[in-house]
Amino acid sequence: MSLLQDFWQLLRPLSSGLTKSFITSCDSGESDPCRDDAAALTLKFAAMASILVAGSAGVSIPLVGGTLLPFNGGLMRGAKAFAAGVILATGFVHMLSGGSEALSDPCLPEFPWKVFPFPEFFAMVAALLTLLADFMITGYYERKQEKMMNLSFESLGQHRSIISDPGLESGLLRDEDGGALHIVGMRARADHHRHSLSMGAEGFEALSKRSVVSGHGHGHGHGDVGLDSGVRHVVVSQILEMGIVSHSIIIGISLGVSHSPCTIRPLLVALSFHQFFEGFALGGCVAEARLTPRGSAMMAFFFAITTPIGVAVGTAIASSYNSYSVAALVAEGVLDSLSAGILVYMALVDLIAADFLSKKMSVDFKLQIVSYCFLFLGAGMMSALAIWA
Repeated sequence: MSLLQDFWQLLRPLSSGLTKSFITSCDSGESDPCRDDAAALTLKFAAMASILVAGSAGVSIPLVGGTLLPFNGGLMRGAKAFAAGVILATGFVHMLSGGSEALSDPCLPEFPWKVFPFPEFFAMVAALLTLLADFMITGYYERKQEKMMNLSFESLGQHRSIISDPGLESGLLRDEDGGALHIVGMRARADHHRHSLSMGAEGFEALSKRSVVSGHGHGHGHGDVGLDSGVRHVVVSQILEMGIVSHSIIIGISLGVSHSPCTIRPLLVALSFHQFFEGFALGGCVAEARLTPRGSAMMAFFFAITTPIGVAVGTAIASSYNSYSVAALVAEGVLDSLSAGILVYMALVDLIAADFLSKKMSVDFKLQIVSYCFLFLGAGMMSALAIWA
């Protein structure tokens, strides 16, 4: 029993020190000479309106443009490359650096935050977990899609006469260039493959299955058999929004808790541009996923309001929130690092590699030049915003 008591006496100072450090801070920020609560509150309302408008505009432009321009056209591919550069710079320059700054703050205790590179570790863990989520969500959508295909084939087997019916305009598959599986465009496919339809339901089934397999080759560029590009784009847009939204909440709260107009003014402008570029990147991925209008609108709306909500929450808790407390620094550092891992993975694997290693890119030198220019432009412009935010 005495051995346990001795062990507890050794642990007690460490545990009490860690507990105390999470409820105290080394700087309350009360000495800011530019503090003006009334002016700061006015600027926070202006920031909520400005960021809401900028984010809404950024996420809407690709959604509207996607309905007017071909997805495989040079302009849309340049926009996609620009968006990929924005996401990559957001992960490396904004989020990972923010996480490193928070977790290396002098207010944090020496142990464990100064003895291990936690920001990079959390980013690595997030990238690996994103890979796992990517795999599992894609598998779920593929199984769901396969089940719908089987039900469609069973229905065709029971009604063979439908195969030769001119009323096939409703259809089962999108044209191969579209990549995704939808109940549209069957008439054109039927006219194109009239000889296969003459074989009956069995021939139609084989033709349709071959079309599904080839869809990934057209839409994604990797040639992975059985993986539909429409599924990939849906998964990419959902995971990307999750990573962006977590960061948007953090930056919104950071602005909302500030009492200094000198701090809020440059943040208002910088975060408006920040949300515009991030919204543009997300909107491009959502547009490429070709969701229903309602689904696209919901994702755009959720992104647009996240940062203003974060500003409102920060304003509400500003009187009691201390950004220099250990708990606040740890929460900010961990969330920023996790978001960095998610966005770096998505940018490199699902955005840049998917397009820049595709067959279409490799055989079109002009498209390569345009895409690389837009990629570096997006990364450079988003990186430059780190000077102010």
